[in-house]
Amino acid sequence: MSAALRIYVPIDAAALSVGADAVAAHIAGEAAKRGASVEIIRNGSRGMLWLEPLVEVETPSGRVAYGPVTVSDVAPLFDANFLTGGAHKLGHGLTDEMDWMKRQNRFTFARVGVIDPLSLDAYRAHGGFKGLEKAIAIGGAATVEEVRVSGLRGRGGAGFPTGIKWKTVHDAKGDQKYIVCNADEGDSGTFADRMLMEGDPFTLIEGMTIAAVAVGATQGFIYLRSEYPHAFRTLQTAIRLAERAGILGKSVLGSGQAFHLEVRLGAGAYICGEETSLLESLEGKRGIVRAKPPIPALQGLFGKPTIVNNVISLSSVPWILANGGAAYAAHGLNRSLGTLPVQIAGNIKRGGLAELDFGISVRDIIEGLGGGTLSGRPIRAVQVGGPLGAYIPNDLLDTPMDYEALASIRAMLGHGGFVVFDDTVDMAKQARFAFAFCAKESCGKCTPCRIGATRGVETMDRIIAGHEPEKNITVLRDLGKLMTDASLCAMGGLTPMPVLSALNHFPEDFDRAAHKLAAE
Repeated sequence: MSAALRIYVPIDAAALSVGADAVAAHIAGEAAKRGASVEIIRNGSRGMLWLEPLVEVETPSGRVAYGPVTVSDVAPLFDANFLTGGAHKLGHGLTDEMDWMKRQNRFTFARVGVIDPLSLDAYRAHGGFKGLEKAIAIGGAATVEEVRVSGLRGRGGAGFPTGIKWKTVHDAKGDQKYIVCNADEGDSGTFADRMLMEGDPFTLIEGMTIAAVAVGATQGFIYLRSEYPHAFRTLQTAIRLAERAGILGKSVLGSGQAFHLEVRLGAGAYICGEETSLLESLEGKRGIVRAKPPIPALQGLFGKPTIVNNVISLSSVPWILANGGAAYAAHGLNRSLGTLPVQIAGNIKRGGLAELDFGISVRDIIEGLGGGTLSGRPIRAVQVGGPLGAYIPNDLLDTPMDYEALASIRAMLGHGGFVVFDDTVDMAKQARFAFAFCAKESCGKCTPCRIGATRGVETMDRIIAGHEPEKNITVLRDLGKLMTDASLCAMGGLTPMPVLSALNHFPEDFDRAAHKLAAE
């Protein structure tokens, strides 16, 4: 009996939203009707979201991609012999030879889209747990040093060196230490955390377990946003499988080091993406920001030393341990080392996720990889770093993807989200949105954020209405300085960034109403 042909159909939420389940069912039905022996594997997404559902067929030459596949395409694909990689209008050739894939260095996302997310055998076959095994072998201090040498910085937004944070927790005294994963991915235009958790959850579990081995923690929590039900189910199942396999529990891989892991759901508060607010929520309290110091590394969850890292930060660690910190640091630019999974969204022809070395220009990401705007109109602005990130105009798009280079133009990289706007966008309205977003999502603890955002909306309404624009723009700048300097956390402190970038780069949108009144 010949072996079944393997067909891969993504189970990623983005693919499910455009009918991947129905496509998988129809492929199975059509194969049965034609007497073809097939094995359908539900994998993660390769990140080419404009091609979802992207169906791949395993052939002797490699996996061949077809997409976007709908139910009505299934029978014609069989007619075209797609089971053996036959030519079809939806065919893209070998997946690994596609330009989108060839331009990447997939370290953190090496297995996403390649394997069944919940197969421990497949995970191990593709290098899984090599990093954890090394961490156990070399011990905590040496593990922390590998992370420090790698140059890995926080991928959640702040860009703080991960190795320094880990060393602080390693050196801290405490009868209990915690590892907390911030999976409250709330920034607009970002979905890397979700794709990783749905497509390769064992990488996150391994990364958190390495962190536990490094600092002597015995308990971990993944704080997951409630809007990610597919990721929640996948993580819960993966944790149970890891416990049964002895990867989690009383003795990690027989090392004698205990590490237990739980997933906790948030309740939809954007502010809980801020680490101290997240810790308050984990403790069962209202999600409001804590004053710092003390820092969470010294007094975090329940007052104990705690590592709080983003999903991508923790998931980058297995590759670093398996291959060495120096190998990771060999990629990137200046102080921005390694790779970053960038997410391209908005008015874009080819939206999705690609893991790229630091140093690539914003323009190459948007035009080279993303193909420019979906509308075909000129790019006017790209917002980088979520709803509190700056709007970068076309003439600054050659800035490299580098923490310091972006800071030099008063922008930030954040979680690596790039949202594209064409020349029809009204930047004054985008500035108003930033204030409105902050007013809605503020925890309310500090006055500059709570009141400042509300006053910002009112000021923007007057500017848009053409009411004394020059005076109100002065108020806007003063308000921006106050919120930046006096807010307790980044929620209020960064809200002026998109507002002032819009004002500085697109001033014509702020006095358009005044010019219209003068003309009348």
